[in-house]
Amino acid sequence: MGSMKVKKVPRRSAENRRFLLVLALLVATVSLLSASFSSSARTQQRPRRSTAIAPTATPTPVPRTTTQRPQSTQPAAPRPTPPPATAKPSPTPQERTAPTLGEPPPPPPILKPKPTPTPGDEEIDEGSIVRFNTELVTLNVRVIDRNNRPINNVRESDFHVFEDGVVQPIESFTREEVPISYGLAIDTSQSLRSQIQAVIDAGKTIVGSNKPGDETFLVRFISSDQIETLQDFTANKEALNDGLDDLYVAGGQTAIIDAVYLSAEHVAEYKKGDDSDRRRRALIVITDGEDRSSFYSQEKLFSRLREEDVQIYVIGFVNELDKDGGLIAKSPREKAVKLINKLASETGGRAFFPESISQLPGIADEIVRDMRTQYVLSYNPTNKSRDGSFRAIKVAVDGASSGDKRIALTRNGRLAPKGEPTPAKLPAKGPATKPVAGTNKSTP
Repeated sequence: MGSMKVKKVPRRSAENRRFLLVLALLVATVSLLSASFSSSARTQQRPRRSTAIAPTATPTPVPRTTTQRPQSTQPAAPRPTPPPATAKPSPTPQERTAPTLGEPPPPPPILKPKPTPTPGDEEIDEGSIVRFNTELVTLNVRVIDRNNRPINNVRESDFHVFEDGVVQPIESFTREEVPISYGLAIDTSQSLRSQIQAVIDAGKTIVGSNKPGDETFLVRFISSDQIETLQDFTANKEALNDGLDDLYVAGGQTAIIDAVYLSAEHVAEYKKGDDSDRRRRALIVITDGEDRSSFYSQEKLFSRLREEDVQIYVIGFVNELDKDGGLIAKSPREKAVKLINKLASETGGRAFFPESISQLPGIADEIVRDMRTQYVLSYNPTNKSRDGSFRAIKVAVDGASSGDKRIALTRNGRLAPKGEPTPAKLPAKGPATKPVAGTNKSTP
């Protein structure tokens, strides 16, 4: 058997291979350590991103120890910085007078009288005119014939004014047509249920006759606590007609005297004291005339009416009232007729007693004509006593050249002023003219 020969590897070559293997292992170890260190450093620098798909379920919120607020998907609005503390502003007049629940309402506001200037102590140049107020009394006079037809051609010289039987000097006279301020006060108690639509139509007829400058206010009334202003003074006919359309009847004890008292006072005070105000004032009342529960008495009412120049026209539906009275007391109808006639005669107005509602359009036309066809007289009373007493007034008119009778109708009296007037200072120099009413100032 032949012998096998073994090839011998050189010793240096084997050692080299071992060295290379160890070196390769060392390099691999260093690479792994370096990669691990780099990954750790990146993890500390920024959050790790996940490539996993986010779950669709809403995670359960972790409760906080502080007070929880409702979650909102909108970004939170910045919290406003509180303003620095400042003094609270004073309340306005409206805030001071506005009523509040649980407290009694404040008293109604009181209009302060317009101050009347007086001439000063300064010297007035020669030729200046000085005018002082006088207590002129103004009368609205209606002139009719025996058939109650108005007469429009009366001259100033035909008029004669008497106060307590004494002739008074007429200072001014005009037939000029002036604006009218009047009220419509309508009784809406159950007694006028069958006439209410005709009353509304009559009111619209009166309002429709208004001319530029005229102003009207509308009141409905039943009992003392049901006197309601539906429309205050306005020249707007549409607003007034809307107010008339809103009228309705209701139950309650009629308070005619209270309604006339308050309405006439409102007419008298409207634009009072305005130097340029030359308007005529009137009140038209539509009622059955039976007063049942007024707060004011008739004496108080007529005392108040004598202080003002307000003509009252009354349309009285008295036919439905009881005509029978007792041995002592008058019948309701008789008392109503007496009250209505007194309201008209005391103020220079007129009373109407329609037999049917078909007469209302004609009555409305007559009221409008009466208010338009009037003369305005002013006289300077000879009795200067300021004692607050009643002074009877009568106006007479000369007969026409044809001999026809002419009758003058106006208020039957006035109340004299009370107390001493404020004395006026006389100018230092310069001539003064005859006192003229209406101003209190010096004009060159």
